[in-house]
Amino acid sequence: MNKEWIELYREEIKKFGEQTKEFHDQKLTRKEYKGISGGMGSYAQRDANEHMVRLRMNGGELTRDKLKFLVETIDRYHINRLKLSTCQTIQLHDLKYDQVEPIIEEAISAKIYTKAGGGDNPRNVMCSPLAGLQKGEPFDVLPYATAVADYTLSICRDFKMPRKLKIAFSNGVDDSVHATFRDMGFIANPDGTFKLYIAGGLGANHSKGVLVKEDVPAKDVLYYVRAMIDLFCEYGNYENRAKARTRYLQESMGQDKLKEEFLKKAGELVEKGGHDLVVESKPIDKRGTKEIEGKRILPQKQEGLYMVEYHPIGGDLPIDMPRKMLECLEKMPDVECRIGADETMYFVNCTAKEAQELLDLTADAASTPFEHSVACIGAAVCQQGLRNSQQTLRACIDEVKKFPEIADCLPKVRISGCASSCSAHQIGSIGFQGFVKVVDKVPQPAFRVFVGGSDEINNVQFGNFVGVVLEKDMPEMFVKIGQACKESKKTWDEFIKEDQDKVVEIVKSFE
Repeated sequence: MNKEWIELYREEIKKFGEQTKEFHDQKLTRKEYKGISGGMGSYAQRDANEHMVRLRMNGGELTRDKLKFLVETIDRYHINRLKLSTCQTIQLHDLKYDQVEPIIEEAISAKIYTKAGGGDNPRNVMCSPLAGLQKGEPFDVLPYATAVADYTLSICRDFKMPRKLKIAFSNGVDDSVHATFRDMGFIANPDGTFKLYIAGGLGANHSKGVLVKEDVPAKDVLYYVRAMIDLFCEYGNYENRAKARTRYLQESMGQDKLKEEFLKKAGELVEKGGHDLVVESKPIDKRGTKEIEGKRILPQKQEGLYMVEYHPIGGDLPIDMPRKMLECLEKMPDVECRIGADETMYFVNCTAKEAQELLDLTADAASTPFEHSVACIGAAVCQQGLRNSQQTLRACIDEVKKFPEIADCLPKVRISGCASSCSAHQIGSIGFQGFVKVVDKVPQPAFRVFVGGSDEINNVQFGNFVGVVLEKDMPEMFVKIGQACKESKKTWDEFIKEDQDKVVEIVKSFE
């Protein structure tokens, strides 16, 4: 970001610090403060005396400088809770009100800008976490994601959108960032262009995006982003926030008009020019000579280099891990860290020896698909939440561990504490949404259950709602499902495809 932008940002931070103090002194209501704080990447938690700051990581890149800042911040402010988010950010939780402003200010030195990390803004631009490294990808999309992130931040003060805008770049091999159902999703093509989807989204009335163009020239990406912002500002719903996301444009405009108006705006911007995008991928000259294999090891397309996967349970990053990571990486040339959209971290550009060291460092990682399950921060922390997603996930994992024979018979599931879909529960093989079920006239903690979703790049589909299960029954339910899969002698993917009715039957037996 340029000097002028940063100077104005510093002024905004100072004012925000004053507003945070006003909220602490109860001069601002929770609703008033939320309308202010989101735009600065911070929210008050369920306990209004505690706050969260969301550190944007463009495209999921946790650079060495950003990691160093994280370590220093943990030490300086005695932070005790970190959460990897499903938008490739790192959230600092349980902060005191007077820690928020200095942390946001100090983050500038590491080129971390929390502005637009929440609220009605273009959010953190997401990217396939293994972009530039993954075998079979057409080209490296990370530089495009980074350029779009810088661009949207540079112009975010110039307009007021009805709601947030989420943009994602897929490398064409992996779509864990869900480009097909974001507000904007760019998917790399073999010819160097992008397939573009718009106006998709999860949450209430979830919808796949509309495919508006098969071959967006890479140099024109910024024009298409600006066209989407302009379209949203012109046609979005400013009267009803519940229907203000871009996916509702499919209803209000119709898909044909939506596509027509969008392409018209994009074409006009392309013709006007001035924002052609020229990017370069970071060269990776490092090579390795030895080989290594393992469940958490992925070979890169660069000869002799590997990626090490690390998924902390529930995306709850141990507070001492960033320091251990930094100390380890300082001895490893060119090794970097990426954050995925499913709360998984990747150490990339590793030789076989370095990969083994990182495997040893992260021995607490999830070891089964079920332990890779995704869960939002939950109602114990989030003011929006209905259910404690983290507690529920851990209770289910602990119960399943008692039955080692089904360890690999359950899938990665997705648990959202409310309807906001922070864990993308609608596209989980099994997904859960926080709910309340009345039993004998008494409200009970529960979850709505969705079955059959998929985020595979060529098989994107939403799960079907099949019932409501009490929170206390979920551990036993998972054991029953795992045992049924085991008895079928099929893999989970085969089981859910061929015997989905059996899964639904088990879920309904707990209603």
